[in-house]
Amino acid sequence: MEALPDVPSVAEFLPGYEASGWIGLGAPRNTPAEIIDKLNREINAGLADPRIRARIADLGNTPLALSPTEYGKLLAEETKKSLLMLWTAPPPARECHRCGCC
Repeated sequence: MEALPDVPSVAEFLPGYEASGWIGLGAPRNTPAEIIDKLNREINAGLADPRIRARIADLGNTPLALSPTEYGKLLAEETKKSLLMLWTAPPPARECHRCGCC
């Protein structure tokens, strides 16, 4: 990365490392199901609009119109994947990279 040329990439520590970014919407715990369902319908309707899909694609992303259950599953899987990566990563080298991280 140009901003931190002396800092090794994650792939150098974790061969096969894979990451993906995603954005999702959530609601406070105990939000009534009918509110969640309405939000889900309206958001997914927006994601089905060709103009919105095209704009999202222009930004390099792919929209996923998920149900609340599917979104919960994705959130759990991505959290587990991230935690496993953190738990299994080798300890960082004890050298200073002049980036303020050590």
